[in-house]
Amino acid sequence: MRARLLLALGLALLSVAGASVAAEARRLPVTPFATLPPDARHPESLDVDPATGEVYVGTFDARTPDTARTNQLLRFAADGRLLAQRRFGPTPLTGVAFHDGRVYVLNFGASKLQRLPARFDADSAIEDVATFAALSPAAPPARRIDNPDGSQDTITFGSQGFPAINGMVFDRAGTLYVSDSFQGAIYRIAHAAACRPCTVEVFARDSLLATTGALPFGANGMAFNADESILYINNAGDGRVLRKRLPGGAIEVLADGVYGADGLLFHAGLLWVSANQIDTLVALDERGRVRHRAGDFLGVDDQGAPRGLLFPAASAVQGRRMIVANLALPLSAATGDEWEEDVTRWNLMQFDLPDPPPPAH
Repeated sequence: MRARLLLALGLALLSVAGASVAAEARRLPVTPFATLPPDARHPESLDVDPATGEVYVGTFDARTPDTARTNQLLRFAADGRLLAQRRFGPTPLTGVAFHDGRVYVLNFGASKLQRLPARFDADSAIEDVATFAALSPAAPPARRIDNPDGSQDTITFGSQGFPAINGMVFDRAGTLYVSDSFQGAIYRIAHAAACRPCTVEVFARDSLLATTGALPFGANGMAFNADESILYINNAGDGRVLRKRLPGGAIEVLADGVYGADGLLFHAGLLWVSANQIDTLVALDERGRVRHRAGDFLGVDDQGAPRGLLFPAASAVQGRRMIVANLALPLSAATGDEWEEDVTRWNLMQFDLPDPPPPAH
């Protein structure tokens, strides 16, 4: 009887806590911003020129055979009109960042950081900035987990040494930080806007940056807090937001259960996490509490484009709104089990930003 009463009390407390979180974390509606041209698919990364509002989008087309791929960097006007397309061929693109009049691109397939002028067109030169290589050892260190009963689990990671460059962020000094999803690392490139070729150094390597999850990407999107004293890092496969206090703090867990934590953006005191496995953007405060949720999957329309969010991979602020990339990428080898299989046109969505949260006490 006592066990049943305790169980009932626990369920009641969970219900109250869930209601409290739900009341605080309002879901913000999303609307269409732009549709990609018919020959472009899987928008994975994006950024915005704050002066013009132009939007830059990189695609992650990893189909087989690779001759079918049409990876591109796209440039949209502030109102969603397509302005330019620059083709990259079969190599998928991950991170995109606007900085100092140029657009920086992580060429995942070529293991390179590249850049173009912000007003690029179809024939603009693509400049190689840095090349990433296999680390030694290729696999990140093992992770030990302490269990409630006093025992421990040890997770060991494998890697063939492919540098899975994925997310990037500039600090105000012009230093660029790049995540590696497979080798469990963060790289640092000093003065990335001025060097060529640039020197790549390993800034951090930790078992928390790796994953054994069903989504096989560890360290992913990154963002700094307002005074750049903390670097936040998503681990997509683990569904976690991590933080590293600078300059030399350990990597630690800020938030769990953010499934498919992909792109990450810090804006007005909130961490906006593109949770690609639950088709939602989740806004966390710097204590890890959920403050807002934006978007939901609402089906595929008659044109073959997602309604709402479907595998959101990245976001960027444009004035008072947030723009979101619907990657809509099927993951499983099965047929008929994922809505992403029905998508034939890919799009970007938008929503109005909420008011900033009050200061934490």
